[in-house]
Amino acid sequence: MTNPNSDNKASSASKPATKPVTKARAATRSYKSELDRMTMLLNISKEVAAADNLDGMLRTIVDLVVKETGSERGSVFLYDKQTGELYSRYAKGSFKREIRILSNKGVAGHVFTNGEGLIIHDAYSDERFDSSVDKETGFVTKCILCAPIYNVRREVIGVVQALNKASSRYNEKDLHFLESMSTQVAITLESAQHIELMEQTRKQEMKFLDMVSDITSEIEIDTLLQKVISEATRMLKADRGTLFLNDEKSKELFSRVAMGDSIGEIRLPNTVGIAGAVFASKETINIPYAYADLRFNPAFDKKTGYFTRSILCVPVINKKGVTIGVTQMLNKKGGVFTQEDESRLKAFTAQVSIALENAKLFEDIQRIKNYNESMLESMSNGVITISDEGEIVTCNKSGLHILQVTADEMLHKPAKEFFVDENEWILERVDHMSETLEMDIMMDVEILCGEAQEKVSVNLSFLPLMSGDNQRLGSMIMIEDISSEKRVKSTMARYMDAGIADQLMAGGDDLLGGKSIEATVLFSDIRSFTTLTESLGAQGTVQLLNEYFTIMVDVIQDEGGMLDKFIGDAMMAGFGLPVAHGDDTDRALRAAILMIVKLNEFNEARAKEGKMEVKMGIGLNTDMVVAGNIGSPKRMDYTMIGDGVNLAARLESACKTYFSQILISEYTYRKLKGTYRMREIDLVIVKGKTKPVGIYEVLDYHTEETFPNLMDTVNHFSAGLQRYRKGFFQTALESFEEALAHNPSDKLSAMYIERCQHLIEEPPPEEEWDGIWVMKTK
Repeated sequence: MTNPNSDNKASSASKPATKPVTKARAATRSYKSELDRMTMLLNISKEVAAADNLDGMLRTIVDLVVKETGSERGSVFLYDKQTGELYSRYAKGSFKREIRILSNKGVAGHVFTNGEGLIIHDAYSDERFDSSVDKETGFVTKCILCAPIYNVRREVIGVVQALNKASSRYNEKDLHFLESMSTQVAITLESAQHIELMEQTRKQEMKFLDMVSDITSEIEIDTLLQKVISEATRMLKADRGTLFLNDEKSKELFSRVAMGDSIGEIRLPNTVGIAGAVFASKETINIPYAYADLRFNPAFDKKTGYFTRSILCVPVINKKGVTIGVTQMLNKKGGVFTQEDESRLKAFTAQVSIALENAKLFEDIQRIKNYNESMLESMSNGVITISDEGEIVTCNKSGLHILQVTADEMLHKPAKEFFVDENEWILERVDHMSETLEMDIMMDVEILCGEAQEKVSVNLSFLPLMSGDNQRLGSMIMIEDISSEKRVKSTMARYMDAGIADQLMAGGDDLLGGKSIEATVLFSDIRSFTTLTESLGAQGTVQLLNEYFTIMVDVIQDEGGMLDKFIGDAMMAGFGLPVAHGDDTDRALRAAILMIVKLNEFNEARAKEGKMEVKMGIGLNTDMVVAGNIGSPKRMDYTMIGDGVNLAARLESACKTYFSQILISEYTYRKLKGTYRMREIDLVIVKGKTKPVGIYEVLDYHTEETFPNLMDTVNHFSAGLQRYRKGFFQTALESFEEALAHNPSDKLSAMYIERCQHLIEEPPPEEEWDGIWVMKTK
């Protein structure tokens, strides 16, 4: 008999057996899934490793990421240690070029910095998302999957990201896949990076050697300078570069080439600015943000309209360890200058320093040769050279003219056959000088010249010609024709400047005439002179003025200026006349700056003796003036007259109003070639004029002690001045207060604060305000 419950028991007994089966199947599926994942990752590693180069690997990784995550686009960003940036060279779709971003910017930067993956379902609602790439490419990012790439040392070397999943939202499984894949390919990627870097370094070294070889073969300095700066600019990917060489004679750094807009030859003292600091210290200066560095002087940017962002400046040192110049690079494209840039530029300048010295030496020799030849031909004096064997070797044009002979009649003939009869005594003097090897001078003697044996009054100088090792080469005779000079000797005594005397000699009937010429006029005046004279007395005042004028006149004449006249305790000088130099405006300003420096030194000496301090103001203006010998036939002065002269005098007087020591007009400012620390201080209508003129205060003579925080003060002051002119008196007031905070002794800022307060209390009609100040006094 069948048990009716047997089936139920059997059924009941069989139910527990289903749980192990289910677990086994789940384990099998999990094992198979893991095996598939590992197989896929292994295949990914094989596919990535099969790529020929880093670009191929990146392309393969992106394609696999897009495929496996079902994304619209993907990208891989690797870290560039040299620039501190993340870069990607491939992106899915049409956007196929290198992208560089800061390593802490955007979602990729966040993942790189924090080392943790991210899933972002709505990109534009996430504050970490940077939409600049979308704006540039036109692509619209909706959702982001991003994971870090770790190497075996657990260092993040980049990030991989997928964009816009097509079918659904990104999930943890997608992120796990991305993290696993990035770990799998990290070693291959890092190795490819190293190989690429080594290959780039090798190519750079080969290019560097070829470049140095090409440059060092050049001996013409202008061409060499052009090549050096062009190659350095290209090598460092800079926007502009300048190579300054040191002029030992003038103590200036000069450059004849600048990348970008040509600005001609640049000259600046070899102790001024960043270039001067590098030259003096022999230390490299790398400034990532120029305007944040107090050593940077923005005056050149203001003058040219160029905007300097980053600066790399290295010394050029020769094999003897002597600094012969500096190389300055501006505005690294795509970032700031790196340590590698510094090393490459140092190595480059070290290699080319020899070529630069050789080219400079060649130029100096060529210049000396050309100078000597030109000098001999242009000299008004005759110059004759006689070899040690007694043969006449050379005679310049003036010599032939004075002696009234042709070159064929004189050159390469024995001196004893030329200087005969009444002129034979000349050879006796030559022989005497040859024995003593000392210069012999004979003043106001007569020689017979030409076939007519005309008597000519001359000054004769006999000099030995010696080699560098003090070996005798021959003799030189200099002949100065003083026939015409005798007629105007008394007139010449009235003139202190050699250039003026030359013009008088050549003036003829036009001695009393004048001409219109561009010149920079300098006026200086002692402050509170009446107080000084009262305390010093007559004799002390004369002694003070003699000491003061001796110092100031030397400074003016050293810069090629002409002292026009003394006006009591004031001086008037001109630059650019009677002989122009091409940089007379700069000469005038350099003289003014040095006058203040010398005055400070003079005052230090006086202070030690318990004497009163001497203060002065200086005004400079550049304009067309009438210059000439003005007066009567019995008494005349070479002087300057005109509106340009008057304006210089007004500016000197305005120094008191603006608490300044040096003021220059906008006309002088525009003519300057050098770079100086200064600030625009006002737009004024001076007494007797109707048109406004911009005036600038020169601050180049100041030190950190005499004018602390100079550039910060100037920058805030300049901002305040612009707002003041626009009628924004409250914001202008705030800028001037900022300037005064940086330098509480800046009386000019304090003056503008008072102006602004007055204008705020009694605002002028908007239609009448033009920011122009009218001076009521001279």
